[in-house]
Formats: sequence, structure tokens, C-alpha cells
Amino acid sequence: MDMAHYSRLYTVVIDVPESDHDREVAFWQGAIGPALKANEHFPEYHGALLHGQEFALMIQRLGEGESRVHVDIHTDDLEAEVERLERLGAERVQKANERWWIMRDPAGLLFCVIPDAPGKLDDDNAQRWD
Repeated sequence: MDMAHYSRLYTVVIDVPESDHDREVAFWQGAIGPALKANEHFPEYHGALLHGQEFALMIQRLGEGESRVHVDIHTDDLEAEVERLERLGAERVQKANERWWIMRDPAGLLFCVIPDAPGKLDDDNAQRWD
């Protein structure tokens, strides 16, 4: 039996090839307002929280592949959340940076499941799964 855990849809990520990255960052900064800052640990990402929301937009520079959009689900128990999503029909694709899972939903679309800091998710900002 799984332990209770929390998860929430937290980020929309726009994945673009290197050649489009800077234009995409400039466009989305203009579209939403806040500066999309480079992530200090993962320089291929630029992002910002949206004003008044606990929701983020990120632009990811791809090494290869076509432009696309994916979502990130954050959780306080990575394995429990991945297993829950597998029971719903998702499948694991690859563990990324030894930290999070890239998964595929039943329609074949990619998404990520990312661990959040302990105590960050609770009844006020996330779904509890028993």
C-alpha cells in the first residue's frame, strides 16, 4: 500500500531547439511580464513564477528534437507519484539527472515528475493522494 503523498501540476515547459531559444525567451517574457531567468543549476532552462500564482513557465533549450510543450508535476514522494501515474496508464521513459522522471502519458505525450522540497506541498497547494 502506498504512503500518502502530495502532487500538483506546477510548470508548463516550452521546449525549443537551440536556434530558437533566445527568441522564444524574449517572446514569452514580453507575453507574460516577468523576466525569464536562467536556472543556476540547469542553464538550459529559463523561467519565472507567474504573478499571483504558484505556477511557473519555463523555456528549455533542447539539444535535439522538435519544438513542443510539456508539463511538470511536482511531488513530495517521487516513487509513489510515478507508480500512481503508471496505474493510470503512463509509462516511464527515462530518469533525468538522477533526480526526476520523464514519462509518457497514454496519448504518447511527454511530461516530467519532479521531486519537491520536503514540506513544500500541503493541503493548501497540492492534491493529497492516500
